[in-house]
Amino acid sequence: MGVRRAVEMVLDAPGKHKTPIYTFGPLIHNPQVLNLLREKEISTLNHIPECGTGTVLIRAHGIPPYIKQDLKKAGYEIIDATCPRVIKVQTIIRKHAKKDHVSIIIGDKNHPEVVGLLGYSEGKGFVVDNMADLESLPCFDRAIIVAQTTQNIFFFEEVKKWVGQRFPHYKIFDTICDSTAKRQAEVQNLADSVDAVIVVGGYNSGNTKRLAEISKMTGKPTYHIETESDIDIDALAKVKNVGITAGASTPNWMIKKIYRTLEAIPFKKKKGWQSIVYSIQRLLLLTNIYVAVGAGSLCYACIKIQGIAQNLPHVLISVLYVQSMHILNNLTGTKADRYNDPDRSSFYDKNKILLAVLAFTAGGFGLIIAYSVGLIPFLILLGMSITGLSYNLRLIPNRFTTHKSIRIRDIPGSKTALIAMAWAVVTSLLPRLSVSENIHLSTIIIFVWSLSLVFVRTAFFDILDMQGDRIIGKETIPILLGERRTLRMLKAILIANLGILILSSAFQLISGLGFILAVCPAFILVMLTAHERGYMLPGIRLEFLVESNFIMAGVAAFIWSVV
Repeated sequence: MGVRRAVEMVLDAPGKHKTPIYTFGPLIHNPQVLNLLREKEISTLNHIPECGTGTVLIRAHGIPPYIKQDLKKAGYEIIDATCPRVIKVQTIIRKHAKKDHVSIIIGDKNHPEVVGLLGYSEGKGFVVDNMADLESLPCFDRAIIVAQTTQNIFFFEEVKKWVGQRFPHYKIFDTICDSTAKRQAEVQNLADSVDAVIVVGGYNSGNTKRLAEISKMTGKPTYHIETESDIDIDALAKVKNVGITAGASTPNWMIKKIYRTLEAIPFKKKKGWQSIVYSIQRLLLLTNIYVAVGAGSLCYACIKIQGIAQNLPHVLISVLYVQSMHILNNLTGTKADRYNDPDRSSFYDKNKILLAVLAFTAGGFGLIIAYSVGLIPFLILLGMSITGLSYNLRLIPNRFTTHKSIRIRDIPGSKTALIAMAWAVVTSLLPRLSVSENIHLSTIIIFVWSLSLVFVRTAFFDILDMQGDRIIGKETIPILLGERRTLRMLKAILIANLGILILSSAFQLISGLGFILAVCPAFILVMLTAHERGYMLPGIRLEFLVESNFIMAGVAAFIWSVV
């Protein structure tokens, strides 16, 4: 939590605080994050000049109080991103130092957090990182024992036991961060259930090294890596089950890269039907062909439940429109994909011309088919296509406005809402308008059903991509509301969707197909819950399953119409 909070605060700083932006010392012990900050012109300040300008962010580890005062005296604006759990330890030390207590800090002597904690002891502090040093300390009349928040829980338990026996009058505070304690305990359980463990994080990260040490103590092969290029593919190719854990400073996008690389190993090493299926899945997802077929399947289900006879032209319109817009969206969104989906980013960089031709060809044919269906569907689709093409374009040149939102994409949450609205229009509304200018109640019900399904699907992918979107400054719904609140909202939408569909079918507002199609929101609800509980990790399998929900709707509608 503390690391994520610090990273988010520094990424949000440009535009809100005086420039240049600095962090006092490296923000976290992760080279990839530090490289990212340099790209965003956020520098590291290691020494305090007599006079300075701009903003300095205090990292999650915290700093001694005198350094904060020196920064203010030098003229810097201060953003304090010290982890709240570290602040708790600082407060304990400061409070007892004023009462003339000696502070014994169990931690790494040169770690930034420990250096910061020592600054609150008023010169009455000792740092201990092994039992020999602890035993060599004199007996104090009044002393407290605290731990670095990322300290090894097993070593601290040993310290507490020894102190309790020798110096029962010392006060002991359990200050190891609960997430650190849980992660260290979980890595032991994880090692027991797998054949090898990968620990992801900076080689200089103390808590990451401790996780690797704990895993090695179990006897299981353990690999401490920083990036996917460090994976020993030959060694892991023979392993059936691999466990992944990560240090506190490891960003989500790095963990996703590792998972995607591991996910592909069995299919790259072995030849056969499984490898072929995996390659086809990957190609269908990267080219957006699968999501386009899903849009066509959803359209077919909407047509059948509304009782519209003509279906092929509208299914084709849905497929071609979604194919075109999603390819264009990916072509212009490669910055975010660099973190969210590096495989897709690389694919689009290599094939941008071919994909651009495919996008404009699909969009053109979609408009031609729409025109053959009717003028109103054509004009609606044309307007939607223009909106889609202008999504990433500057609508008003900078010299004519000082307002931040000069592109549609700058409107918070616009991507999710516009994608859901566009899908709902092409899958449910255009088919009705091609046969009648009157909108029936059944059309409204199906429009809401389609809209909410696509909204949930897109917002769920936004949750998976939160860190990458935040890095490039994209304000998606999960970034605005937070992951937990967004998940609760999506579950509520799915439950309402399910209820509306069943009740509408029960009261014959729509056909009996509604009972069958209720499986779609139920399926996505299961996917959300499985991901929330850690059973479904971000990767090709999860993405393929989520997109398959729309295929399932089309198949269910086809079986219902035949039977």
